[in-house]
Amino acid sequence: MIRSIAKTLSRKGTRILLASLCIGVLMAGSFGWLLPAQEQFPLTNYKFTLGRIRYSTGNLGSFFSGGQGPPWSHDYPRSERHLMKILAEITKVDVNPDGHIVSFEDEEAFKYPIAYLCEVGFLDLSEKEARNMSQYLLRGGFLIVDDFRGERELENFRQQMKMVFPDRSLEEIPRTHEIFKCFYDISNLFPAPPPIYRAAIPQYLGMSDDRGRLMMVVDYNNDLSEYWEWSDNPWVPIEQTNEAYKYGVNYVIYALTH
Repeated sequence: MIRSIAKTLSRKGTRILLASLCIGVLMAGSFGWLLPAQEQFPLTNYKFTLGRIRYSTGNLGSFFSGGQGPPWSHDYPRSERHLMKILAEITKVDVNPDGHIVSFEDEEAFKYPIAYLCEVGFLDLSEKEARNMSQYLLRGGFLIVDDFRGERELENFRQQMKMVFPDRSLEEIPRTHEIFKCFYDISNLFPAPPPIYRAAIPQYLGMSDDRGRLMMVVDYNNDLSEYWEWSDNPWVPIEQTNEAYKYGVNYVIYALTH
């Protein structure tokens, strides 16, 4: 099923080849690039690995009773595995088929230029996590924030980000932004949230550094990784899966080239 989805997504020809060559050059120096030279980890290979951010929920955890494991782990590891398969098929990037769980409590997080963070309505950052997240993003890291909904959860995430960047705010990303056009043109593509959240109206928020580079993309009122996770199951319409994958591919390509 994943391979058949990849075939329906792949319509790029030369563009894919050129993008792959560019990304391959960039990836050769990816790991360790977020750390100062004296702290860099040894480069053992050039594979791209997506980080999954683990965090503490603190007192907010009492609100959660989904029975699916801690909020940060939702859709793991199937969503990462499936997205990596699609990314490998479409772009030929040399990917690690599995993601890797990391925490901003640990310097290891700086080894992963792109990281996925979900259910941020339950996010409860320590001072160290907030400080490391700030450094991670300012040094070139990129966060994909997904799978959360409602005003309470958005307000919690805004408050947590004020710990990270007191002088920056989340803003809606204009549909003309390069992240919506860097590989697929998804500027007019609006994936519906999964059925359980179908009444929600998705928004795509972001935060940029002083040079205008987008440091994170925030899928508010949506859950793209839900489609990634279940894309090999017939009950998920392939059309909706394709839309969610296009977003995921664009996020990674933008982050690897900026």
